[in-house]
Amino acid sequence: MELDKLIEKFKQKDAKAFESLYTMYNESIFGVIHTIVKNEDIATEIMQDVFIKAWNKSDTYNAGKGRFFTWLLNIARNAAIDKTRSKSFKNAQQNLDVDFFVHSIETNDSLDQKTNAIGLKNYVSKLADKCKKIIDYLYFKGYTQKETAATLEIPLGTIKTRNRNCIKELRKMLEVY
Repeated sequence: MELDKLIEKFKQKDAKAFESLYTMYNESIFGVIHTIVKNEDIATEIMQDVFIKAWNKSDTYNAGKGRFFTWLLNIARNAAIDKTRSKSFKNAQQNLDVDFFVHSIETNDSLDQKTNAIGLKNYVSKLADKCKKIIDYLYFKGYTQKETAATLEIPLGTIKTRNRNCIKELRKMLEVY
């Protein structure tokens, strides 16, 4: 079924459309969430919550403002970041064993394989180095623009401008394919 029709049925609360979209996007959404929270169980829980939220708020999706996947990805990213900022998550992190942190340090600078379920890594790798860094921090590591600016020691306005320009560049690449 054509994606636009599938999304329209989803907005009309068609369960089969929900199931199809879930099958299409769950691995990608899980990968992005997992990259931020670094816990498989929590990532699975958040992913399910994201799809339920998308189902309940499907009437807010507007194709004129962007692609469905981007809308879903933003919901997922925001949910994952909200979770990492929650008191319960921070408290749980205090009790983790050393192996968790060793694994985090080893994989922190590379994109998780699950994040690459739609081949996003290939597109990002074609961008200029300054774009790769900014997209990595903002979208894969879950940093805010302010945190990214501090980490990279770049003015906040520059981060915002580069982010906007890099996303435009990615969109152009995706339109070609």
